[in-house]
Amino acid sequence: MKTEKLRMKEKVAYGLGDLGNGLMFQFAQLFLLKFYTDVLQIPAYWGRLIFLIAKFFDAFVDTSVGAFVDSRKHISKRGKFRPYILYGSLFLGIATVACFITPNFGETGRIIYAFISYNIMGFFYSVVNIPYGSLAAAMTMDSGDRTSLAAARNLTGQMAALLTGAVVIPLVAIFATPKIGYVTTVMIFATAGVISQILCYSGTHERIIDHTPRKKGDGMKSIKGLLTNRPFIILSIFTILSVGSMFLKMGIQLYYFQYVLGQVGLVSIVSLLSALSIIPAVMFATPLVKKIGKKNVAIYATIGFIIAEMINFFITGHQVIPYLIVNTISYMFLGFSGTVAFAFVNDVIEYGQLQTGIRSEGIIYSGYSFVRKIAQGVAGFIPGLALTMTGYVANQQQSASTISGISAVYFLIPAIASAISCIVFYFGYDLTDEKHDAIVKELERRDSMKAKEASQLANTSETEVASFPSEAAVDSSVINH
Repeated sequence: MKTEKLRMKEKVAYGLGDLGNGLMFQFAQLFLLKFYTDVLQIPAYWGRLIFLIAKFFDAFVDTSVGAFVDSRKHISKRGKFRPYILYGSLFLGIATVACFITPNFGETGRIIYAFISYNIMGFFYSVVNIPYGSLAAAMTMDSGDRTSLAAARNLTGQMAALLTGAVVIPLVAIFATPKIGYVTTVMIFATAGVISQILCYSGTHERIIDHTPRKKGDGMKSIKGLLTNRPFIILSIFTILSVGSMFLKMGIQLYYFQYVLGQVGLVSIVSLLSALSIIPAVMFATPLVKKIGKKNVAIYATIGFIIAEMINFFITGHQVIPYLIVNTISYMFLGFSGTVAFAFVNDVIEYGQLQTGIRSEGIIYSGYSFVRKIAQGVAGFIPGLALTMTGYVANQQQSASTISGISAVYFLIPAIASAISCIVFYFGYDLTDEKHDAIVKELERRDSMKAKEASQLANTSETEVASFPSEAAVDSSVINH
């Protein structure tokens, strides 16, 4: 197990992988429903149903891909994870473009085409993204470097979201029709995404690879180990509540801008400021982790987010400029907690390896991806339910109770959920950086012992072979006797 420090060049290359993922995934997330209704001309109901079904399909594919990657018996010189990024990215690019093609079918045929093409894209996204997320654990065991890798992917992911949000609509408008505009623009983004992922493949190296032969039942043993992995369970609860808070805010913000602040156009400003707020996390997350540890960074950042949300709810939220300032600070704290969250997943892998004797990067990361999708799904459901409960009426002046309800969903519920996540994480998560370092040393000791035992066994076999007479000598002895 090598723990050499990573160069900045390799960290940047790793971040380019999430830039590639984001250029394609964010494009589909932000604009596919509008493409379905306005260009493909299928009912919005069917578009939303396709997305809902795809979430369940994605969860199945994520876990299947993770299990498949971990079950590989023969690992090539390219590594365990990097080949999936190299070969899968091309298919992901093609599948992303296919989602924005308008076939000359009837309505039923177009609905079926949309359903199949989007799920194929989701399949290839999992094929690339699960190995990509698992790759960080194979690159280094150094806590600071893992935080840097998480910061790099967090930054490039935000860059992809900002770029797609700012550039796609103006690019589409250049062309004669939206039909031509969407497919041409998505081809540009998919090409850039594939190139980014190839650069990620070529610029990264896997240093920690478990070559232990897989035995029958190891996959099930790894899954059972995941379900009894205490740090993973606590991290999952923390993620559902904290990541869910972020997606909840994203789901309700347009309503808040329109009906509370009276400025729908704030969405572009908030998107830009949110992307810029990630920069402090990229610059200072690693030094802070080295000084106070990942757990403390996550807790303090979550507390900062809670305080900012409460200030906006009770004091500054109804005034545009004060709201923008406090909201940007709030997202800055989210940047720190979101960054170290990915680093925690990598530490959990070594904990599971010590617990089960099997290194299962794919299964553990796919399990974490599944948890994040649960958080997204729950966060996507709450705004609609809350709007209904508060008496929301579309395109009308809202009542005072509805305004109050929208504000509570936007500020208060995320703050409460984050407070619960903070308490659970503080008392429940015991895999500190010091404990992880001890686990790494124990795994290295075991690795060294295995190597010595294998060497001794080989030497013993050679001695035994040398002590036996040759076949010719045996035959001669038998004949003479």
